[in-house]
Amino acid sequence: MKKSISSRIKITKTGKIIRRTMGQCHFRAKKSTTQIKRKKSNRGLNASKKLIKKYL
Repeated sequence: MKKSISSRIKITKTGKIIRRTMGQCHFRAKKSTTQIKRKKSNRGLNASKKLIKKYL
């Protein structure tokens, strides 16, 4: 079990894998409002369930 992976992803009730968008908080003052808004939403993870199961 990899704790670093399990803390970064979440498996939903329906089985989808969700991750947080990268680069949100560090040096936020330089980013435009549209960049910040775009990064607020969560993203899906393009990896096989078999690979994810290996790390969880």
